[in-house]
Amino acid sequence: MNKILLYIILLSAGLQAQKSFESFDRTKIAFSDTGSGIPVILIHGFISSGDSWKHSVLAKDLAENGYRVIIPDLRGNGQSDRPQEAVFYANDAEIKDLIALADFLKLESYLAVGYSRGAIVLSKLLIDEPRIKKAVLGGMGLDFTNPDWSRRIMFQKAFSGEEPPNDITEGAIKYAKSIGADSKILGYLQEYQPVTSIKELQTIKANVLVIAGDQDKDNGDPKKLSEQIPGAFYKIVPGTHNDTKNTAAFSNEVISFLMK
Repeated sequence: MNKILLYIILLSAGLQAQKSFESFDRTKIAFSDTGSGIPVILIHGFISSGDSWKHSVLAKDLAENGYRVIIPDLRGNGQSDRPQEAVFYANDAEIKDLIALADFLKLESYLAVGYSRGAIVLSKLLIDEPRIKKAVLGGMGLDFTNPDWSRRIMFQKAFSGEEPPNDITEGAIKYAKSIGADSKILGYLQEYQPVTSIKELQTIKANVLVIAGDQDKDNGDPKKLSEQIPGAFYKIVPGTHNDTKNTAAFSNEVISFLMK
């Protein structure tokens, strides 16, 4: 069967089979689950949802190479519940959701790919989840290890309304409004964003690839991030922060790493 046709069939099946489960605090987490090979969880970024992965080159290539592709909507995003109280986003709730998802699907082991804020979430997940054998941290440098990271605080204050938009945050706020995202929830997601210390990064046992676009330094130096993770691989491909994850070059490097 033609590979493109096969992918379209698998994607259509995955979209039709959009599922959900109740996480640790009864928040409903939506996800798609396509294929039957080695499971790979794809974790989306900020002002986004699992849909950002579903039509990506990487999702297509994973399907073509026989992987089981699992794509959740993190809480507050997409088809997952959007609780309005801050407590639902505190204490690494997203990490607990992903562990609960793996439990719900009875995964004995799996691979994971996170991009942008998804890489931040995945970094923390790697500390608490021994079932991940290989992980890809995309579009991220070392800055998120600082609990007082000025960029995070700037976006949190802008989305919560504590401060007016500036040259850096204005575009993100306009985009969020254009897609109907909940600004208050986005503020919570920044306020309670997982923090993984450098000391914690140095305890990671999974095989890790750190990958970023050659024009992407918005979140610090990705090379410095790779240097803090034992045995991590480091790759740079052409692209900016917003477009790198949807390129063939990104997908080729990720697939090559996962298949080693």
